[in-house]
Amino acid sequence: MSAPAPAAAAKILDGTEAAKSIRASVSERIAARRAIFPRFAPHLAILQVGSRPDSTVYIRMKLKAAAEIGIRTTHAHLAEGTSFEDIVNAVHRLNEDETISGIIVQLPLGDHISVDEERKITEMVSPEKDVDGFHAYNIGHLNSRGADPLFAPCTPAGAIHLLESTGVPISGAHAVVLGRSDIVGTPVVSMLRKRHATITQCHSQTVNVEQFIRSADILIAAIGQAEYVKGSWLKPGVIVIDVGMNYIPDSTKKSGQRLVGDVEYSSASQVASYITPVPGGVGPMTVAKLMENTLLSAERMWEDARAKKVKPLKLNILEKVPSDIEIARAQTPKPVTQLAEEIGLLPIELESYGKYKAKVELSVLERLAHRTNGKYIVISGITPTPLGEGKSTTTIGLAQALGAHLGRPSFACVRQPSQGPTFGIKGGAAGGGYSQVIPMDEFNLHLTGDIHAVSAANNLLAAALDARMFHEAEQTNKALYTRLVPAVKGVRTFAPLMLKRLEKLGISKTNPDDLTPEEIARFARLDIDPETITWNRVVDVNDRFLRKITIGRNPTEHGRERDAGFDISVASECMAVLALSNDLADMRKRLGAMVVASSKQGDPITADDLGVGGALAVLMKDAIKPNLMQTLEGTPVFVHAGPFANIAHGNSSILADRVALKLAGTEQGDSSDRVGYVLTEGGFGADMGMEKFCNIKCRVSGLTPDATVIVATTRALKMHGGGPDVTPGKPLHATYTKEDLVTLKEGCKNLAKHIENSRKFGLKVIVAVNKFATDTDAELELVREEALAAGADAAVISNHWAEGGAGALALAKAVIATCEGQSDFRFLYDLDTSIEDKILSISKNVYGADGIELSENAQKQADTYTKQGYGNLPICMAKTQYSFSHDPKLKGVPTGFTIPVREIRLSAGAGFLYPILGDMQTMPGLGTRPGFWEVDLDSEGKVIGLF
Repeated sequence: MSAPAPAAAAKILDGTEAAKSIRASVSERIAARRAIFPRFAPHLAILQVGSRPDSTVYIRMKLKAAAEIGIRTTHAHLAEGTSFEDIVNAVHRLNEDETISGIIVQLPLGDHISVDEERKITEMVSPEKDVDGFHAYNIGHLNSRGADPLFAPCTPAGAIHLLESTGVPISGAHAVVLGRSDIVGTPVVSMLRKRHATITQCHSQTVNVEQFIRSADILIAAIGQAEYVKGSWLKPGVIVIDVGMNYIPDSTKKSGQRLVGDVEYSSASQVASYITPVPGGVGPMTVAKLMENTLLSAERMWEDARAKKVKPLKLNILEKVPSDIEIARAQTPKPVTQLAEEIGLLPIELESYGKYKAKVELSVLERLAHRTNGKYIVISGITPTPLGEGKSTTTIGLAQALGAHLGRPSFACVRQPSQGPTFGIKGGAAGGGYSQVIPMDEFNLHLTGDIHAVSAANNLLAAALDARMFHEAEQTNKALYTRLVPAVKGVRTFAPLMLKRLEKLGISKTNPDDLTPEEIARFARLDIDPETITWNRVVDVNDRFLRKITIGRNPTEHGRERDAGFDISVASECMAVLALSNDLADMRKRLGAMVVASSKQGDPITADDLGVGGALAVLMKDAIKPNLMQTLEGTPVFVHAGPFANIAHGNSSILADRVALKLAGTEQGDSSDRVGYVLTEGGFGADMGMEKFCNIKCRVSGLTPDATVIVATTRALKMHGGGPDVTPGKPLHATYTKEDLVTLKEGCKNLAKHIENSRKFGLKVIVAVNKFATDTDAELELVREEALAAGADAAVISNHWAEGGAGALALAKAVIATCEGQSDFRFLYDLDTSIEDKILSISKNVYGADGIELSENAQKQADTYTKQGYGNLPICMAKTQYSFSHDPKLKGVPTGFTIPVREIRLSAGAGFLYPILGDMQTMPGLGTRPGFWEVDLDSEGKVIGLF
């Protein structure tokens, strides 16, 4: 190609105007996207070390340009002499900040930073944020014929932009590039090569430079030598792009100097067809291209974040379904770090516990606070039977269907299994068949140690309680006070919790030496009434012989024996507090507020009164973070907290649900098909876990559920319809393995009652009929028809146990359709009514009882709690899960019964009262043939026999 001959003087390539046009385009693109997505915000960060005047001028220019077009900026200004390590850490923080679109490291960094260290620092910038285009990744792709960089270097890109604006073809032209710097010369060569120019690159060691320049159709000068190229060297019609910026003396200027390029403009402009002036040529383009790159990065990051999807794991479905453990072992989970990235968690929000499980930092809630929550569905079931309904399996299968097959954000939130049922009769709670949480052995055993932390906290409080009673009995007021508030180097000070107790007592003094003897007695002596102690020790196994014990029998306790007992760990109020806390500060407050007894004057004694509330929080500070795991098909599961539903409130944590709801949530401007789903499981039947979910958990969290899924099976419904009892180890009666529509129809009344109860909370209801191999089509259709007749919004047959998520597709689609629109959720009772009236409301409206009967002890407790100011708490019934009533033998929909309330316990920290009905125990027992008989390690050290 030959460049056109000039008609007269060269046409000026006005970089100022071109840059103005680029900046206007960037501003318009930002505004257009913000009109749809208001949170879209390009953000440029500039890292500067020291205060070099020239660097400060360049930075000020960039900050001003960004502000004018709507790009947010951060000037990370480090002190002169900041160490290499601290600079690296600063770059790392900018990389991790997802709000930052682009990062510039302003060079130089100072004489104390070597050339090699400077290179390492610039290469620490993430290639995805390297808007300068200097990272080895971007330079490498720029030089690669088969790849494109994420960002082109700004100055070369500006030069090429001006060159292309001439309209003169570059392909086939002979381009001469003066200079080989990594910033301009070498990158511009690569960019010209990609446009099919024939290139000669000259530098300080090139011989006869003038000869090469004379043959150039395009000349790009970037050598930093003032007016080095003369017009006489140029081929007529050449296009000159002058990148040089040099100062020469000029007495006519106020500063005494003038800015010129590498080309002598006065002579070159008479020969060239096009030429860039200096200043006003490539210089303004550099900043404009930087703004364009920052926008490009923000757009890419925005789209990448929105494009994140869970990559499903493929299931190898066998016609004959193997055992749960065989299925689980046949699947290789994805690394939890990969899963976290897929669901939108940042690396700094993840705390890995091995390869496949991790804790999630609560900071994610603040980061995603702007999002509208996803859909919130509580998974419940009919009244349980020994035959099993597959509620956990349905939760996981539905999550797999939504996430792995329909591509919707989907999170299952389940409780951590207790070792009680795991080694007892029930077994683990990871689901079953092709709908499980994996790795299932880690899920069912220690997980990340949360239950151990709860046990430690609970038992520390129990130890503190008994120790305090012992020391008060052994010492005078003065001696007790001296030991509680000892002098350290002659100075006595109150611990922070002591000041809290003084405030509670109405004592305003803060100097320990100022208290009167009467005030010392009130402060130092809790004066606990042993008959009112409600705090038990806990252990996470079914140990019936710990239900009632005698403690203090060693001679060192000086005969101060008392009757006590153990609960199972998951029945501890510490576990309920973990599940019902909204953040770490809330958990600390709740732990301190737990009431363990009353004083002889009738005042409640709390963990903070005992001085142990802070220590409990320390023991549980890591347990408050939800645990992330996955299903067999690689969709996310949050496993957190483990309160029993027949003793405590039976739901996984509020925090796990809140994190999941934000991750499943939407931005303003998103379409409805981006809404995700959070499936949180309530323990046992809808009269247990779901009722407590609505009346307790939703009150504390402020979250509003959109629907409930009630899981039913034909076999369980037949038992409620009068089918024969089931005995472990004996074959099932033919009623459960052959078609029996009469018994089944009668049992459907239990399902109908649960649907009716759900409607009382204003919930939409989807019935999931969990299919078994022995079910007939007629039986399944009967359950579906009865569910719809009872008021369910949808009733779907689901076969996820045998088919995984594919078997729950119809259920998933029904959930999506049913959850359209707003929820009409409401509570069952008003908190301001009496304790007795709230118990009666649940008993009548949910259980179908005629009334309630409080024992003398329960009535006394209700009166005490009301007097102490706890009468306005919600109610958490502790009763059998096997019947609507208190009697596990009463199946179906019993009527004509009265609920006996044996005692009422206070969980002031968790924020509820729990009446204990009938013979309900807070420590389960082991049967004759517990599940632990099967549990062992194989020759490779792998767990076997859990299922």
